[in-house]
Amino acid sequence: MPHDSLSFIFLDAVLANNFVLALFLGLCPFLGVSGRLETALPMGLATTFVMLVSSICAWLINAILVTFQIEFLRLIAYIAVIASAVQLVEMALKKFSPGLFRALGIYLPLITTNCAILGLALFQTFRHYDFLQSLVFSLGAGGGFTLAILLMAGLREKLALAEVPSIVQGAAISLILGGLLSLTFMGFAGLGGQT
Repeated sequence: MPHDSLSFIFLDAVLANNFVLALFLGLCPFLGVSGRLETALPMGLATTFVMLVSSICAWLINAILVTFQIEFLRLIAYIAVIASAVQLVEMALKKFSPGLFRALGIYLPLITTNCAILGLALFQTFRHYDFLQSLVFSLGAGGGFTLAILLMAGLREKLALAEVPSIVQGAAISLILGGLLSLTFMGFAGLGGQT
C-alpha cells in the first residue's frame, strides 16, 4: 500500500501512529475523561470534530501563509483556529446537552490545549498533505483518539468490578492500563513506517 494513499493515511493514524497510544499526544483527556463510557464517547466525538475543523482550516491557512511567505505565523494561526473550534463545540453542547456539558466539565475547554489537535495540524503541514489527505488524516486521528479513549473507558469500568490492591488504586492503575494499551498498539508499529 503506497504511503500517500488515503487508506494508508487513515489506518496509520488510527492504529500504527495512534496519537494517544503511539505518539503520546492528548493524554490529559485520555486519562481524565475515560472513567466511564458515557463520557468517553462524546469526548472522542467532540475531539474528532475539532480535529476535522482544525485540519480544514490549517490546510487553508497554510496555503495562504505560503502564498504570502509568512509561514512564521503558522503556529499562532493554528492555535486561534483550534480555540475557535472548541468554543463552537462548547456552545453547541451547552445549548443542546447541558448534562453532557456538565459531565465533561473542565476537560471540554481543555481540548483547546490538547496537543493532539495542534500536532495534527503541524503533522499534516510538514507531511505536505493535500486537502483530501488532510481530511482523511484528521478523521483517522480522531477515530484513533476515540478508539483509545473508549478502550480505556471500557477497561476502567471493568476494573471497577475487580479487587485491586490498595497500593495501585486510583491514578496508578490508570497509568498501568494506559501503558498496557500502548504496548498492545506497538504491535501495529510495523504497519506505519513513519511518524
